[in-house]
Amino acid sequence: MKLLLKGGTVVSGSDCRKADVLIEDEKITQVGLGLTCPDAVTQNVSGKLLFPGFIDAHTHFDLESGGTVTADDFRTGSQAAILGGTTTVIDFTTQYRGESLKKALSNWHRKADGKASCDYGFHMSIADWNPSVSDEIDEMTENGITSYKLYMTYDALKVDDRELYQILKRLKAAGGIAGVHCENSGLIDALAQEQKALGHTGAGCHPRTRPAAAEAEAVNRLLRIAEVAETPVIIVHLSTKEGLKAVVDARKRGQKVYVETCPQYLLLDDSLYDLPGIEGYKYVIAPPLRKKDDQECLWQALSDNQIQTVSTDHCSFNMSQKLIGKDDFTKIPGGMPGVETRAVLIYTYGVMNKRITLPQMCSLLAENPAKLYGIYPQKGVIAPGADADIVVYDPAASYVIHAADQHQNVDYAPFENYKISGRVEKVFLRGRLAADGGRITAENTGRYVKRGKCSL
Repeated sequence: MKLLLKGGTVVSGSDCRKADVLIEDEKITQVGLGLTCPDAVTQNVSGKLLFPGFIDAHTHFDLESGGTVTADDFRTGSQAAILGGTTTVIDFTTQYRGESLKKALSNWHRKADGKASCDYGFHMSIADWNPSVSDEIDEMTENGITSYKLYMTYDALKVDDRELYQILKRLKAAGGIAGVHCENSGLIDALAQEQKALGHTGAGCHPRTRPAAAEAEAVNRLLRIAEVAETPVIIVHLSTKEGLKAVVDARKRGQKVYVETCPQYLLLDDSLYDLPGIEGYKYVIAPPLRKKDDQECLWQALSDNQIQTVSTDHCSFNMSQKLIGKDDFTKIPGGMPGVETRAVLIYTYGVMNKRITLPQMCSLLAENPAKLYGIYPQKGVIAPGADADIVVYDPAASYVIHAADQHQNVDYAPFENYKISGRVEKVFLRGRLAADGGRITAENTGRYVKRGKCSL
């Protein structure tokens, strides 16, 4: 089948230009002005923006956490993703203590295969480091796993400094890269004990026990370890200006450091933890929401190209699940939904507010993650030979976010009542119309994507 998209504005990481796009079967075959193809189905997309399919490189679908399981599995999570213009997610396969990496990967394929409506890849979260696990790294590479997640907090998942160094060295030898959750675990535990000793149990304790200093110290410690290991690293979900300063200092030393942030750290602040009743529970995430000064710093860093990607850390729980922690704030399941709203939020509050440009949006949501995680130019660009993953965005539309309208399988919306400029009108996944006018048109057509090495 051939499809010709006529009259749109194609957005790349470097420019925006009027161009037609010809698709044959699953691939883009031509991009240019005045294209014709008599045997193609032609769609007029005049006035619309054409983005390469967005890539969300930080999701947690069907994840066991805090005594429960995330509200979104790969079926509902991937449907929400595709409706929001995200055609590829990279989820976190989690190796639990005592498991092999092979077992962990098998578990996540079982969760995802045949159930996803967008394409998907996996990072590998390493929690149990030993010689046999080290031996598995090459096998993971053969299976398309080239990026890893390391935690500096959470008792069930964290690695210590010795293990952190050893893993970074091993990944360097294998051509892999690690994304690291940076918070000082011991400091968090001590501060939580203080709050509990005072009889404090509510969501307002959450930011007090995970201060900016806990992130900044861990970022700096990671980067010093990476300096000795002589390997690049990724700081995931960076939330503070202090953490960013540690990154800037490391770059001045000559280190290669990639940074990810998320819409919640750009648009929401820690005053939400003081909302009455259980409202503050909705925003319990790690790292927590920060100050408005941190938001401004992160926006400026995006404008200055100091931050490479914007992902969601989509980790959804319904309010009944959040209430697991009603008597102990440390037991509130940490995470919030976001995979459905990332692109429209960045367009509205980034591009339309002139904080970033359209090409920067394309870089942050598509081109850079494709390069960073080894799937460029198969994905992340509208160019001949690439997968025909295309988002048709209508900049003239507008709407308001409401939980009742969302497809994420969760009973609240963190960005409730946020006004949105534009709308994801159509989404093509490998040339097939997957979403149209807010409706899923092709279910369970997502494929596993094997990834190569970082090229960013």
